[in-house]
Amino acid sequence: MAAAFPLRRLAIDALLGGLIAAALALPMLGFRLVDSSQGLSLATRFDWVAWAALIVAGGRFALGGLRHVLSGRELRPPEAARVFVASLGAIRPKAGWALIAIAATLPFLPFSDRNVVDKATMVLIYVMLGWGLNIVVGLAGLLDLGFVASYAVGAYSYALLATNFHLSFWLCLPLAGLLSATFALTLGFPVLRLRGDYLAIVTLGFAEMVRVVLLNWQSLTGGPRGISGIPRPTLFGVVFAPEQRVTFLYFVILALALLTNVFALRLRRLPIGRAWEALREDEIACRSLGLNPTTLKISAFTTGAMCAGFAGAFFATRQGFISPESFTFIESAVILAIVVLGGMGSQIGVVLAALLLVGLPEWFRELQAYRMLAFGGAMVLIMLWRPSGLLSSREPTITLGPK
Repeated sequence: MAAAFPLRRLAIDALLGGLIAAALALPMLGFRLVDSSQGLSLATRFDWVAWAALIVAGGRFALGGLRHVLSGRELRPPEAARVFVASLGAIRPKAGWALIAIAATLPFLPFSDRNVVDKATMVLIYVMLGWGLNIVVGLAGLLDLGFVASYAVGAYSYALLATNFHLSFWLCLPLAGLLSATFALTLGFPVLRLRGDYLAIVTLGFAEMVRVVLLNWQSLTGGPRGISGIPRPTLFGVVFAPEQRVTFLYFVILALALLTNVFALRLRRLPIGRAWEALREDEIACRSLGLNPTTLKISAFTTGAMCAGFAGAFFATRQGFISPESFTFIESAVILAIVVLGGMGSQIGVVLAALLLVGLPEWFRELQAYRMLAFGGAMVLIMLWRPSGLLSSREPTITLGPK
């Protein structure tokens, strides 16, 4: 017989959680400096504190009720998260097709305007970057903290080719991906013999070296001034008006992202994909099977860099201007957070994490100053409740059928 619903206990627990959240949020959200003709003054924003307390209290109450309803016994948060995510596994393929349908019809929906389409374009750029890094981190298990370097190489390759040689976007796009992969290949030979923390530190160092080179090689990259006047893409010679160009760019990045997804899913079922998974699970066992870990690492590194190069080329043509400030370490941190938060190896998890970490700050620009606070909170909660990510996919790609 199921126990009675502990409404009073859950309400007290939620109230205590809300009070603690209000006390923690008060110094961070409750006050702000306002600049006026009389100088700086201190203004209060207690409504934000109230919202923070309400959200935390509601979350604690909902989680406690979910634990009680699911099994009639006390479930710890990790167990509740596993039950919830397992229920999502059955609808994951349908959810993927639903997301594709929504993305394909987004510019034509009643609530959609130029601003919505432009923000969705930015989210898709990070989705594509997340899928590229997912090959390196999720499939091959290589902790890459310098992924933004490949992104920057792709962007600058397109900008330099388009502005100096007047090549079209459709010709520069594969060249940018090829140059980014070549850069990763050159970097990979001395670096990818390392593993673990050493690999992460070295890739971070190379990413900073690329940024410093972009800042100081002014004759080629323009230095801090960057490169402006980057040409926009055309379709069979047709030049789009500003309103039409936003929609056209959206469909271009949507097509590129979907092709990246199909490419990554196909690779997982090929021998190279299964070798990457073996490398991820156990490098020593992988070596004992006759596989060369260095070759596998370089192949994963270059494949992910090629996807980043495509995304960088599109970013350059969308912005029309690039500078080294667009490719700082925070970009690598955001992309890695998307992969980890979504679940390493999960394609649809990357989409959900990109919507959470990129889409929400774009829609709520007033909270932009608290973006890193939201990052930290989200990562702590995920690591406590779902260490492998929201929708992790760590099972083998190919399994033997029943005998």
